[in-house]
Amino acid sequence: MRKQLMTLAVPAVLTLFTAVSPLLADDDDQVKFNMVVSGGAKACLPHASGNVRITDYGTVQVMDVSVQGLPPNTDFDFFVLQVPKAPFGLAWYQGDIQTDKNGKGRVQVRGIFSIETFTVAPGPAPAPVVFGGPFPDASVNPPFNPIQMYHLGLWFDDPADAAKAGCPASVTPFNGAHNAGIQVLNTSNFADDQGPLRKLDTTAAAAGK
Repeated sequence: MRKQLMTLAVPAVLTLFTAVSPLLADDDDQVKFNMVVSGGAKACLPHASGNVRITDYGTVQVMDVSVQGLPPNTDFDFFVLQVPKAPFGLAWYQGDIQTDKNGKGRVQVRGIFSIETFTVAPGPAPAPVVFGGPFPDASVNPPFNPIQMYHLGLWFDDPADAAKAGCPASVTPFNGAHNAGIQVLNTSNFADDQGPLRKLDTTAAAAGK
């Protein structure tokens, strides 16, 4: 049975809790899977890996991502992707992971991370141009029908950090300023059209209520 979010009657107590508590989910409302080292980082980071747990709370999902085998004290950028490897398709920036002195890191993000994860552009519209550089912002979007996005990827935030780790120093658009380094982890252990976010079928659960 799917759990509902807990409501507290005492306002003073509300400040002690986030909107979603990880104590409220059943095992049936979770999916767990691994991320693997990307092709471009296998030679320089052969022991890199990631573990992901997605927990469904009915109106939102919480995704916990833990990584290890990465360079210590280094920033990385985490994305939801259309496909796990180049050309990647559409990509959605989720957050940053900073590793500790042992090359381990963790991030928790909240949103829709299930069979319903998608993006759509019903028509073209003006877009703000904020960042230039090697991958400048587009000033207008192309229209497209809904596109499902079920894969994940992790990138070096800085090409200099990639080079320091013995990896290629290529520049990619996968950070907030669009000047990131190479991809280090992805979900290419799943087929392009069977990304792991698809494993959480929230539509079936909702239909069973």
